Amino acid sequence: MNPKADFYFEKAGPWTQEIGMLRQVVLDCGLSEEVKWGCPCYIYQKQNVVLIHVFKEYCAVLFFKGALIADAEGILIQQSENVQAARQMRFTGLQEVITRAPILKAYIFEALEIEKAGLKVPMKTTREYSVPEEFQRKLDELPDLQAAFGALTPGRQRAYLLHFSQPKQSKTREARIEKNLSKIMDGKGLND
Repeated sequence: MNPKADFYFEKAGPWTQEIGMLRQVVLDCGLSEEVKWGCPCYIYQKQNVVLIHVFKEYCAVLFFKGALIADAEGILIQQSENVQAARQMRFTGLQEVITRAPILKAYIFEALEIEKAGLKVPMKTTREYSVPEEFQRKLDELPDLQAAFGALTPGRQRAYLLHFSQPKQSKTREARIEKNLSKIMDGKGLND
């Protein structure tokens, strides 16, 4: 156990017992405990394997390369359609943690084998994301914008495309695009 992670387990509110037990299960699998993104993260030879996190209605173990796990039990959850690699195993009570502990261990050992084999999750390229019609018009109208957007990292491009695509109404998509034009022109990402 890494004392730097203790704060997370102490502030877990109603999930204290559940994540305490999850912590022990994960550590029993031989992973090292670190703190990343404000959560306990478990690594193998500098590679992130799983992390524990809590939400209002559940606590979870997130597998960074969960898309590669066979998931024979059919219990891994993709948080949203845009999450490509990670998958969660969710828990809604202590008894569920106790019951699923052997399954969790098996999945962690499979995740370890994935890391040892050096496997990678095939990720969608930026070109595979749809460009909202409103943004495409701006790109066509403004060659400097097209150049600036093309100069962004693929991750920043994807973040903008997802952000611009989310609203149902064209007016809202246009407003989001207008609001972020200067950031794109300055070479900044959505959250910079």
